[in-house]
Amino acid sequence: MSMLPPDALIALQGLLSALQSADNAIRTRAEESLSTDWLGQNPELLLSGLAEQVKAHEDPKIRSFAAVLFRKLSTKTVNKDGSPSDLFSALPANVQVYIRGIMLQAFADEPTASVRNKIGDATAEIARQIIDTDGSWPELLGALFQASKSPDESHREGAFRIFATTPNIIGRQHADAVRGAFQTGFTDESLKVRIAAIEAFSSFFRSIKKDVQKQFWPLLPEILNVLPIIKDAQDSDNLSKTLVALIDLADIAPLMFKSLFPQVVKFGISIVQDKDLSDQARQSALELLVTFADNAPNMCKKDPSYAREMVTQCLSLMTDIGADDEDAEEWNDSDDLDVDESDMNHVAGEQCMDRLANKLGGDAILGPTFGWLPRMLNSSAWRDRHAALMAISAISEGCREQMIGELDKILELVVPAVRDSHPRVRWAGCNALGQMSTDFAGDMQKKHHHIVMSSIIPVLESPEPRVQSHAAAALVNFCEEAEKEDLMPYLDDLLKRLLALLQSPKRYVQEQALSTIATIADSAEAAFGKYYDTLMPLLINVLKHNNQAKENRLLNAKAMECASLIALAVGKEKLGADALQLVQIFGKIQQTATDADDPQGSYLLHCWGRMCRVMGDDFLPYLDGVMPPLLQLASAKADVRLIDDDDQIAQYEQEDGWELVPAGGKYIGIKTSILDDKYLAIELLVTYAQQLEGAFEPYVRKVLNEIAIPGFDFFFNDAVRVASAKLVPQLLNSFKKRYGHQSPELLDIWRPAIEKILTVLGPSDADIAIDTLTEMYQCFYESVEVVGPNSLTPEYMAEFIRKVEIDLGRYRNRVEARLKEAANDDDDWEDSTELLYAIEDDQVLLSDMNKSFHIIFKNQGSSFLPHWERLMHYYDTFIISPDPSQRQWALCIMDDMLEFCGPQSYKYQAHFVKPIMDGLSDKMPSNRQAAAYGVGMAAKNGGEVYAEWVAACIPKLFEVIQFPNARDDDNVFATENACASIAKILHFNRSRVPNPQSVVESWVPTLPVVCDEMVAPYAYMFLVELIEQKNPAILQNITHVFVSVLEALESQSISGRTAERVVSTVKGLLIAAGAQAQQLLAQLPTDKQAAVRKYFS
Repeated sequence: MSMLPPDALIALQGLLSALQSADNAIRTRAEESLSTDWLGQNPELLLSGLAEQVKAHEDPKIRSFAAVLFRKLSTKTVNKDGSPSDLFSALPANVQVYIRGIMLQAFADEPTASVRNKIGDATAEIARQIIDTDGSWPELLGALFQASKSPDESHREGAFRIFATTPNIIGRQHADAVRGAFQTGFTDESLKVRIAAIEAFSSFFRSIKKDVQKQFWPLLPEILNVLPIIKDAQDSDNLSKTLVALIDLADIAPLMFKSLFPQVVKFGISIVQDKDLSDQARQSALELLVTFADNAPNMCKKDPSYAREMVTQCLSLMTDIGADDEDAEEWNDSDDLDVDESDMNHVAGEQCMDRLANKLGGDAILGPTFGWLPRMLNSSAWRDRHAALMAISAISEGCREQMIGELDKILELVVPAVRDSHPRVRWAGCNALGQMSTDFAGDMQKKHHHIVMSSIIPVLESPEPRVQSHAAAALVNFCEEAEKEDLMPYLDDLLKRLLALLQSPKRYVQEQALSTIATIADSAEAAFGKYYDTLMPLLINVLKHNNQAKENRLLNAKAMECASLIALAVGKEKLGADALQLVQIFGKIQQTATDADDPQGSYLLHCWGRMCRVMGDDFLPYLDGVMPPLLQLASAKADVRLIDDDDQIAQYEQEDGWELVPAGGKYIGIKTSILDDKYLAIELLVTYAQQLEGAFEPYVRKVLNEIAIPGFDFFFNDAVRVASAKLVPQLLNSFKKRYGHQSPELLDIWRPAIEKILTVLGPSDADIAIDTLTEMYQCFYESVEVVGPNSLTPEYMAEFIRKVEIDLGRYRNRVEARLKEAANDDDDWEDSTELLYAIEDDQVLLSDMNKSFHIIFKNQGSSFLPHWERLMHYYDTFIISPDPSQRQWALCIMDDMLEFCGPQSYKYQAHFVKPIMDGLSDKMPSNRQAAAYGVGMAAKNGGEVYAEWVAACIPKLFEVIQFPNARDDDNVFATENACASIAKILHFNRSRVPNPQSVVESWVPTLPVVCDEMVAPYAYMFLVELIEQKNPAILQNITHVFVSVLEALESQSISGRTAERVVSTVKGLLIAAGAQAQQLLAQLPTDKQAAVRKYFS
């Protein structure tokens, strides 16, 4: 019995027929009727009627079409009780029940497999909506279990297809039943059913909690047994489908494969080797194997064949390049340098090598790789030579530690390639040198600049444009990490060749030459001034007469970039009147570059920022012209669309600049290009506020209220939120510079700023990215520092502590979860890159919290103590924690309390006196440093109440100084802080120190203090005190004293008035020492004698 009246039923059947009509006019009218007459007025009848047609229509094509249409329409977003809802979920409960029953019956009765699959998809959509609204559909689960045992293979396959799309319908209480269903499916006589069962299992496995997943590990052998059958049949499509499901399992639970790992590796390699299979199948097998490296590197390292076999197959795939283009004529003639080759074998091999190197490291990868590379580089086949060079590019980042000491030998292999007879090998040689310049930045530029530059520069004159362009691109990598003194010997030759490339008939070569010149100018800085008179007039002439044809826009943009970077490099004085010309030219281009896809627009934003930096206040007359488009971009709203139509989804997937995020059976489309422009614009506002300071004041209120403060809530893009957080302190500083410290105007904008900042700490969204939260704390303490003393009311301080409590509680939960995971998992847990990043993110968060406490104590003093007390239970836990970062958090807070609260901090001494003393013996140098600094602050600022304690710390401070390798980079700051703290104790608390002269005699040899410029003045001013007192310890150690002072002056750990006082006092010492001093000076090394002449002449 139909729910539809007879006339409505006839109308619906006519509508279905018309919607499939080949006549556009008929189909268009039907679509209008569907939208207006049915969706708009009778959605209940529409979905009920479609369900009836799915079940009862005699034509399988109509049943299939009705099922597809039902699924599509059921996801339409409608308003239900003031909130958005899926159309099916918005139907009355009785109608939903009616439709569910019909669809289940239709699924059970449908005789045609392809139609049943469509019905299954529609049924799965209903199930998803029920689950999303916290409903239940027990009849569906029973029907699926029943269908999985059906004698009809398409029924069994259909059941697993629904399981795959709605795994959450299987509750925990059905675990045993579903395990049995999967076991049966994995051994089904039908291959289609087996594959459907594997895909369903993969989806189900991801949906369950980790502790439940282990119950299903024993099913893996039965899954793997399917693979040989498919491979033997050379069924590439089904092999790929099955491997994709296994990739998902390997990503979720790689250790599930541990007992069978050698067999999995062997079989996977056999697929990669089989050239009779499709590229997709072979790449899927490679992806499965490398997923283990991503997620279980220890397991891969322990397998004796894994690294060797993987490297061999990757290198083999990397030779699969340039088919039917032996002499690279087609490759060189192509002007499209951005061809998508992501599905090509050689790209898959390169990407896999990169991942292997980054996850397994050089100890595992270098041996197998360099076992092949010399042979390949000497091969007569250009593809082998090309693959070897690309392999070096791919592994250099991950193998940096092992390769950096062998760069000279590696360069001996690479450099000959840039002179190879084949252009693609020369291209790959340039690529390797460029990648190595980035991955071994510093060493390549400082130690190997001659061999690199003398090798690449001649390649700029290669006959092939693509090789020329790539050589210039490699030079970008080298030059952006180079010091100007290392570049200067090559600039003449380099600029001569690059200027020649600007005459190339290929536009992409000209564009790359401009980018390379710009990079060289940026690195060479003032040394580039020699070439200014040749290049800048040329660029200005090009920009004055630029061709605004669409194909020339990027070239024009590169010319603007190059001109502005040269301007920044040579500076305001050299730029002279050209500055005016450039900003006028940029202004004219800004008026014409109005198309959304015109690259000149985004390049201009950067150019204006550079001109502001180089011109300073002289840029102010142009600010009114620059700001309107910048403010428009920075104020842009997110373009977010809910997409529930398959055709629309496909359309958005093809468009550039859109990101699609799955959300409840639909997709949220986010236009990322708008977000990128918004972020860039806010970053440039930071630059303008930094550079112009008080002169930026006219824009501050508008930018703060309309861009920066709303930007904190821009949840579509964390980069925008972070840029907004960086902007606020600069805006406050602009007002401070314009109106003065504590001015009414500054306090007026401070209130909305601090109130907004406090809302984003301890956010309601516990899933906020930790690095983003860290930036919010940085915004807080930088803003408080700008506004200064007494900027925080008691209410603000109380709210800050409340938010910190929330974030510390979440931090503690994350730590406990990691410890629990470590206890439950085996030996691959500690190798998780994500885990290491998570730990690092939390450490940085704690560090920036500490900086916040430091700034509050500095500006609020002891008025902050009552609020801080609320965190004492965290402090007491952290100060004795086995985690050194937690101990450091607690020690640094005590340091701030001692430094800024002085005797008032003594109320809490029971909480920190012993931990600070223990901290002086901490294994972590940074914690010894923090403890030593705290003792020094207690000596300096703590007064009489701390005098006995700090005197008792002196033996422990000497132990810090005597720590093994105390002057190594890791330990030197702890050593120097201990030295300075002893000086503070002897200066401020001498009366409480037993036998102080003995301590002084032991202290003088602990100098110098050359790294920590914060504590060095205390040490050297105490030394001045001893010299002026004519303390015997000085004359006994006059050589050491003099050399220690020289080293402090040379390192600039002391400067200004402190340095002047020290130098003056030491001059007096030398005069008093007479002949002894002359003998000392004569014995000094030549470099030290030069320093003497500089500071003491």
